[in-house]
Amino acid sequence: MRPQYKIVMVYVLVGAAWIFFSDKVVAQLFTDPRDLTTVQDIKGWLFILVTAVLLFFLVKRALADAAQDQQKLIHSYDQTIRGWVQVLDLRHKETKDHTYRVAAMTVALASKMGVTDEASLKLIERSAILHDIGKIGIPDAVLIKPGQLDEEEMQLMRTHPQIARDLLENIDFLRNCMDIPYGHHERWDGQGYPLGLQGEQIPFAARIFSIVDVWDALMHPRVYKPAWPEDKVLDYIRSESSIRFDPAAVDAFFAHYDVIKDAASASYSEK
Repeated sequence: MRPQYKIVMVYVLVGAAWIFFSDKVVAQLFTDPRDLTTVQDIKGWLFILVTAVLLFFLVKRALADAAQDQQKLIHSYDQTIRGWVQVLDLRHKETKDHTYRVAAMTVALASKMGVTDEASLKLIERSAILHDIGKIGIPDAVLIKPGQLDEEEMQLMRTHPQIARDLLENIDFLRNCMDIPYGHHERWDGQGYPLGLQGEQIPFAARIFSIVDVWDALMHPRVYKPAWPEDKVLDYIRSESSIRFDPAAVDAFFAHYDVIKDAASASYSEK
């Protein structure tokens, strides 16, 4: 039974029982009309008090049940997202664990840049986890090619942000997770894709994620390159400040580098 029907039914039953039994008790105990008037007034106020308390607890419980159902639904969505990521991992084993590392690091960087409320951080985390979901539409011959992509293949690979947008915009729960999947290949200087956004036109989440994504890609081996030494990776990120990356985000990344890097290690135990 829906909560609103249950509340109305309980209210009607309690009200009917109150009127029936209280009238009988009053009729037996009081006969003077003046006493009856006073008692009826008191009975009316008691009825209001009792039913107000009853409604308070019924509504409180209904809201708690609704919140619990919502959390279960959100959890099921998160499990679905993780299932999509596992599908990509099966196709593209080279980047296994990359998704969870960069998601954890992005959340850590966001928190150091002033994002503190849990809902916003969770949204950034989901968006980061979904960052490469568009690659689900890229053919295996391109996605897992053992070597550098040619120009035609690179153009095909660059369609994955648009594929992500087309996928996510049709899912109400995930529509607000689009900033990173659609925008993480934009560049601060406007030379990125798919829209060629520049500076703060690029969504905040995408700007901070791009630093973490490049750091992780360079720190780990790929079929087309070995892992870079850490000092070389950090030098590259510094050199791309105000070119590829948001300079304020680069400054925050280096100011809290150890904490952000540790978040990647912590992500393994949380999966």
